[in-house]
Amino acid sequence: MASPLPSRFGDLPLLIGGHAVPSQSDQWLPVHSPLDQRLLARVPCATGDEVELAIQSAAEAQRSWSQVPAPERARVMMRFAHLLKEHHDELAELLAQETGKTLADAKGDVWRGIEVVEQASGVASQMMGETLGNVARGVDGHSWMQPLGVCAGITPFNFPAMIPLWMFPLAIACGNGFVLKPSEQDPLTPMRLAELFKEAGAPDGILSVIHGKGEQVDRLLTHPLIKAVSFVGSARVGAHVYRTATQHLKRAQCFVGAKNHMVILPDANKSQVLSNLVGAGVGAAGQRCMAISVAVFVGAARDWIPELAEAFRAVRPGPWNDEGAAYGPLISQGAKARVAGLIEAGVREGAECLVDGRSVEVPGYPEGNWMGPTLFRGVTTEMGLYREEIFGPVLACMEVESLEQAIALINANPYGNGTSLFTGSGAAARHFRHEVAVGQVGINVPIPVPLPFFSFTGWRGSFYGDLHAYGKQAVRFYTETKTVTERWFDDESAVGPNLTITLR
Repeated sequence: MASPLPSRFGDLPLLIGGHAVPSQSDQWLPVHSPLDQRLLARVPCATGDEVELAIQSAAEAQRSWSQVPAPERARVMMRFAHLLKEHHDELAELLAQETGKTLADAKGDVWRGIEVVEQASGVASQMMGETLGNVARGVDGHSWMQPLGVCAGITPFNFPAMIPLWMFPLAIACGNGFVLKPSEQDPLTPMRLAELFKEAGAPDGILSVIHGKGEQVDRLLTHPLIKAVSFVGSARVGAHVYRTATQHLKRAQCFVGAKNHMVILPDANKSQVLSNLVGAGVGAAGQRCMAISVAVFVGAARDWIPELAEAFRAVRPGPWNDEGAAYGPLISQGAKARVAGLIEAGVREGAECLVDGRSVEVPGYPEGNWMGPTLFRGVTTEMGLYREEIFGPVLACMEVESLEQAIALINANPYGNGTSLFTGSGAAARHFRHEVAVGQVGINVPIPVPLPFFSFTGWRGSFYGDLHAYGKQAVRFYTETKTVTERWFDDESAVGPNLTITLR
C-alpha cells in the first residue's frame, strides 16, 4: 500500500545541483485540486539567476557524466526503472490528486513512462556507431554518436509522469545534462520523479528542475548552453518554442495540436466500435493529444450513432478514487470554460447536440471542473467544433459515403497526429494505412500510441521538427555523429624513437 499523501504540499523548491533549493522568487503560482479547488501547493516562477544556476549546474555535471561508460549510465536507468515500479502506486495517487485523473488512468500514465525508462536502459546498443574498413587503401572509417551537452524539456499538464519520462531519461542516458520545466499546473509528480532519479544514483546536477511560465521558458530557449529543446503542448505555444529555439540555432522537437479521426466502416464489429469510441473520446476527460475527437461514419455505419449516444449517456465522471468513474475533472476552471464555450459555439453553428455534458454534477464535489460526455452529430469542417482542438470529453460525428471520402477529409485537416480505422476488411485497412497522411495509424485500435521501441511520430501540423520522441529517433535527437577517417602508416619513419613495431 502507498503511504498516505499529505493534503497540502507547501511551497515547492527548485532542483539545482542535485539539491532542493528554496526559490527566492517574488512570484508564486497556486496549484489547485481540480476536484474542489483546494490549494495543494505553491510553485515559484524561477528568477533569472536561478535559471542560470540550473543550466550551469547541468553543464558542469555533464562534462564528467559524458565520460561515464554507456553501460554504467544504463545501470542508473535500470535502477531508476526499478524505483519507479516500487513507487508506482504512490506516484499514481500523487498524479491523480493533482490532475484529477482516475487512479486507473494515473497508473497508466506512470507505467507508460516506466516503459521509456526501460528503453533508456538499452542505450549502449542504441548509441553504437558504424565502421567500415578500407574505405580507401589503408584507410578505415568510423562514426560515433556523442552527446550534445545540455538539453531542455518543457512538458504539459496532461501527462505529468509519462512525458517528462519521454525526455530526460533518454537524454541523460545519452550523456547529456537536462533542465526540465514541468507544467505549473501539476508540478508535484515531476518533482517526485526527480527525487527518485537522484535516489537511483544520478549524479548531482545532471538533472535540474525549474518552475515558471513563459519567461522561464524563453530563458531556456535563448541560452547558449542549451543545445536541444523538447516540447509537448498547444500548437500556439509550440510554434513559439520551435521558432525561438531554431532561431537561436538549437535543435527542437515540438509535439503540438491534434484532431484525431476514427473511421468506421459498416463491416466493423459494432460493439467493439461503440465501446472503443466511448473510451477514446472521453477517457482522461479528452485531455490527451491522441484522443479521438472526430468519428467518421462511412455509409450504413451512420445507423449506429443513436446507440453511441446511449453509450455516452451511460458514462459518468467522478473523483480519482471512485472506481466506477470513467474519467475525472478538467484540469482547471479556465479549461472548463473553454470547452463549454466550444460546445455552445457548436450548437449555435447548427450541429446537433445529442448528449450535452455541460450541466453534469458530481455529488460531494460541487466546485469540481466537471464536464459530462458530449456528443454532436451533423458537424461540418467549417465549424469551430471541427477546427479547434477541444481537449475535453467531446466527440463530433461526421458522415461520408466512402472510405476515399473519409481519407480525403483526414488529409485535408491541418493536423496529423493519430488516426484509426475500424473494419473487417484487410484490403480496406491496407489502403487506409498507405493513403492517410497521418503519422500514427491504428487498425481496430482506437488510440495508436506506439510502444517506446518505436517512436511517437505525429505529422504535419501536429509536429514541428525532424526527429520524434523516444525510440531510435530520440537517441538521434539527443546525440550528434562524429565521423573519423583513420590511416596508419606501416613504415619505420612513422614509429617514434622509443617504440618498436614488428610488422608481419
